[in-house]
Amino acid sequence: MAYADFVTAMMAFFMVMWLMSSSKPVQDAISGYFKDPSGTSSKKGSIHTGSGENFNVTKDDMPKLKEEIEAKMKEMKDFDKLKNHVEITVTSEGLRIELMESSSGTFFDSGRPQLNGDGSEIIIKLAEELGRLPNKLSIEGHTDAKPYSTSGPYGNWELSTDRANAARRLMQANGVGGDQVTQVRGFADQRLRSKDPLDPANRRVSVIVHYLPTAADEKDTKAGAEGEANTGEGKAAAGKEAPAKKE
Repeated sequence: MAYADFVTAMMAFFMVMWLMSSSKPVQDAISGYFKDPSGTSSKKGSIHTGSGENFNVTKDDMPKLKEEIEAKMKEMKDFDKLKNHVEITVTSEGLRIELMESSSGTFFDSGRPQLNGDGSEIIIKLAEELGRLPNKLSIEGHTDAKPYSTSGPYGNWELSTDRANAARRLMQANGVGGDQVTQVRGFADQRLRSKDPLDPANRRVSVIVHYLPTAADEKDTKAGAEGEANTGEGKAAAGKEAPAKKE
C-alpha cells in the first residue's frame, strides 16, 4: 500500500471514530450538511454553542439563543454590577440586546462616543457569540432628551450614531463577519424606552439579531411575489383596449 493511501485511510478511520463518539445533535448537523451543503435544508442556520448543543437559529429558537447569551455574559468577572443595565428580549424584529447607561456612564463615559472598559468587554463577549451565527445584525444608538453639552454642530444625533458605529467596529474586530451587520442606526432621543425623557436608561446601544427565514416564510414570500406578478399581468391585460370593429 502506498504511504499516501495509508495516511488517507487512517484519517478516514479517525473521522469515523470521532463521529461515532459524537452526540446525536452533532451527528444530525453533519449529516444535514452533507445532504445539502448549500444550507437550504432543515439544518440551515445550525450552530454549535458553548453548551455543546446544536439548534437552528430561526424565529422559534430565539428564546434558546437568549439563554445562551445570558449564560455567556454571566461568565464575565464583573457582570453583577452590569446585569441591571443589560436587557435581552425577543421581539417581532428579532432578539434585541440592550446595553443601557447609568447617570455616571456604564458602557460609555458620559458624552463620549468611545466604549469604556466594561463596554468593550461586553461587546467583545457578544461578538464572539453572535459571530458564530448566520443571522444578520443591526446596531442602534440612542440618547436621552438632554441636549449635548458642547456647542457646535455635534449633538445627540451624531453621538447616538457614533456609539453604534463604535460597537460595530469592535464587534467586527472580534468575530462578527464583515457582511453580517446590515444596518447601523442612530436615533438620538426619538425612541425613548422610558417615559421620563431624561432617564439615563434612554442612553443605550441596542444589538438586534434578526430572524432567519423558515421554510414556511420563504414559501409565503414566493407565493406573495407570484401573486403580485399575476395581478400585475392581469391589470396590464385589462388595461388594453379591445380593437375597434370595422364597419
